[in-house]
Amino acid sequence: MERRLLPIRLDSYQPLREVVCETLRNAIVNGILKPGERLMEIQLAEELGVSRTPVREAIRKLELEGFVVMIPRRGTYVADLSIKDINEVYEVRTSLDVLAAGLAAERITEDELEQMERLLVQIGEYIDNNDMDKIVEADSLFHDILYRASRNDRLVGIINNLREQLTRFRSMSMSYPGRLKNTLEEHSRLVEAIAQRDPELAQQRAVEHMENAEQTLLTDLNERRNQTKE
Repeated sequence: MERRLLPIRLDSYQPLREVVCETLRNAIVNGILKPGERLMEIQLAEELGVSRTPVREAIRKLELEGFVVMIPRRGTYVADLSIKDINEVYEVRTSLDVLAAGLAAERITEDELEQMERLLVQIGEYIDNNDMDKIVEADSLFHDILYRASRNDRLVGIINNLREQLTRFRSMSMSYPGRLKNTLEEHSRLVEAIAQRDPELAQQRAVEHMENAEQTLLTDLNERRNQTKE
């Protein structure tokens, strides 16, 4: 069996299932496990040097995040990603984020504004430590506060329906070289506009952020496909 994944170190402070999940997620994001590839629990467990149980638990979580798909009677596969998928999700998300940013500029509380500013500081620290899991988690919290600050429950509900796809896209986009610091700068400009209570500027900043995130994802997808052809 060709080994592609390194055995997991068992001295981590994290629960084993979380370490396995992080390892598999990174392998998918980095193209080690390729779109359309079947995931075999036994093989993955052998490569990682763990039992099948944490692998099974990790795969279930990755399915919820949109990284893998389970097909009845056929097995589990790395989810494929198309330009159409990216365009459709970002068309919807851009519209929702622009709406949320404009409403937040009018309705956000000082406490929520402070939470967003604190998260920006935390994300900066996580970038310095290259802790991708915490970066993605903090980024998700940042956007959750933005949506909540819109005071529009239906908007929040629609965004939650996209959460699985957004988690995968967020991880892949921010893994692209240089994207993390650009994301932090874009978030900072968005918070500044919201703090100024300027809905139009906040919406403009949201559009810029979404366009840059989508373009990064498309560039990354194109580069991965070109590498596959070589």
